[in-house]
Amino acid sequence: MTLYAAYASNLDPLQMSLRAPHSPVAGAGWLQGWRLTFGGEDRGWEGSLATVVEDPQSQVFVALYDIAPHDEAGLDGWEGAELDIYVKIRVRVATLDGDVTAWLYVLDDYEGGLPSARYLGIIADAAEAAGAPHDYVSALRSRPCRSNG
Repeated sequence: MTLYAAYASNLDPLQMSLRAPHSPVAGAGWLQGWRLTFGGEDRGWEGSLATVVEDPQSQVFVALYDIAPHDEAGLDGWEGAELDIYVKIRVRVATLDGDVTAWLYVLDDYEGGLPSARYLGIIADAAEAAGAPHDYVSALRSRPCRSNG
């Protein structure tokens, strides 16, 4: 098994239990030197999609999962990796037990644009469900977004 660093809507433990049912939670941590942002355009979400980019002044809360090989293939399908919507990269995650190496998905598109209010709400709810600190969740809920209208 390999470690996967989930962010955005994949922070939701229920969603991950459906997408990767054979892959247990292995903890949580921070992508230090990275920033949660949005890019590209997706009509299903009525706005831009979540991704992370390097930024020395920022950090992103992640949940770590021990991903079984067949669950990884399923996640690739959910994330559009086979269609080059998202690509996998390896990152260092800071945890209370020290740094670990994990992989995650980054959007293969331009940075920019706003997520829909609905999508941003799902991301904030997922972060809260995963145990992200209150200030992190509050910052997500106050980000600019497109109205649901």
